[in-house]
Amino acid sequence: MKRGLVIGKFMPIHKGHMALINFAASQCDELIVSMSSSPSDPINAELRFNWIKEIFKNQSNIKPALIADDFDNNLLNLEERTEIWAKRMQEVYPKIDILFSSEEYGKPFALNLEAEHILFDQQRITTPVSATMIRSNPYKYWEYIPDEVKSYFVKRICFYGPESTGKSTLTEKMALLYKTEFVPEVARELITSNDISVDDIIKIGKAQTQRILEKTLIANKILFCDTDVITTQIYSQHYLQYIPEILFELEAQIKYDLYFLLNIDVAWVEDDLRDMGDRRKEMYAIFKNELDKRSIKYIEIRGDYQQRELMVKTIIDEMLIL
Repeated sequence: MKRGLVIGKFMPIHKGHMALINFAASQCDELIVSMSSSPSDPINAELRFNWIKEIFKNQSNIKPALIADDFDNNLLNLEERTEIWAKRMQEVYPKIDILFSSEEYGKPFALNLEAEHILFDQQRITTPVSATMIRSNPYKYWEYIPDEVKSYFVKRICFYGPESTGKSTLTEKMALLYKTEFVPEVARELITSNDISVDDIIKIGKAQTQRILEKTLIANKILFCDTDVITTQIYSQHYLQYIPEILFELEAQIKYDLYFLLNIDVAWVEDDLRDMGDRRKEMYAIFKNELDKRSIKYIEIRGDYQQRELMVKTIIDEMLIL
């Protein structure tokens, strides 16, 4: 039986890694994919390891393994470093017959492992990307990120503010423009009047949170959200003079990358659920204060509807380029 080895931090795993691993798996009977990690890594180790397991879950000869990166010394030359690596690998893994890599370390590492070395696409011709490139600009290299990983890099955008400021329209228009998903104000699917109970409020908070988590998994780079659980808290206080503790727990589950705070400088539009047209300044101040007291940064959106769309689009375009 031939046993192979691929090592890396996979931060994140990308389609170049996948090509290497699939090639290696085709050349041996069993392939150990050894992921090293340290507490200072910018992406959580458990999350990265779960990505690997999920991607290769149907390939029984691929064996993901997690190892603490507490044995390296980057002050040494490559030959000395790989001698240390090989010693650790020999301590924790069965005999390795073939080392597969796309890196300069491959040859000395294989020599120290007393294994054959097979080099794969060192010039990255097949998949011109690296994990560093993806971390620096995931949107530029989006096509090289596996579906299992993409949700990690999805930016959540919240359209936030009092009633009748254009949140719902902007949410849907931006999702259509950027060919992605959006989350509506779920409360409007669950209630038909403002005569609500604590149970209603909790149901709304849970449903909004669950919808955001679900849509994050399938969004294309950005997820646009109409309101958040802070909004649910504000209306709970307004209508019930009480905020259930679970709404704060739900708030902690979702982090937004950007808040757009929509000003009230557009005309009030009546509908069956809106009932605070005479208190717009007061409600705007409440919404703004909730962000300020949490030290949440936001961008205020003003002007007519066309100006709002243009302002939001400009900001999103800049975000996608960075």
